[in-house]
Amino acid sequence: MAAAAAGAGRGGVSLCLVTASGLKALALSAFTLVWTHSIAKVDWQEDWRVTPAGLELVQARVKGTGPGMEPPPEARLVDGWFQWRPARAPMPEVVLGNSDAAGEWRLCHDGKCRTLSEIVGHPIGANVTKMIVCKEQ
Repeated sequence: MAAAAAGAGRGGVSLCLVTASGLKALALSAFTLVWTHSIAKVDWQEDWRVTPAGLELVQARVKGTGPGMEPPPEARLVDGWFQWRPARAPMPEVVLGNSDAAGEWRLCHDGKCRTLSEIVGHPIGANVTKMIVCKEQ
C-alpha cells in the first residue's frame, strides 16, 4: 500500500484514515477489512470499494458463527466461510474502534495485510479511526 496525497488514487478518489493524530491517504480503490471477533476468536472479512459516492461494502465473510456475528439468511457457505453481499448504499464514513480482546483491524490490499497502526506509523491504541473517501481537490 502506498501512501499518497489526498486525491491521488484512481478515478480522483482514495481512501483516507482519520486518526487522533491526523490523516493518512492511501492510493487504492478497493481493499479488504479484516478483524477477529473478540469472543469467538474467528475472522470476519469485508471487501470494500472506494467510490466518489462513498465507501461501498461489496461482500462480507465470516469463518464461523457466534454472539453478534450470525450470518444473514442469504449467506452461503463457501470454502469454510459464510459469504454474502450486503445490500446497503455507499457510506460517507466508516468508524472503527479497537478492542484489546480482538486485536487490531487489518487492511488488506494487493495480497498484503497490515494493521492500522502499521499503516499510520504509530500505535492507535483504543482510539477511533474513521475511514473516509479523500476526493481530488
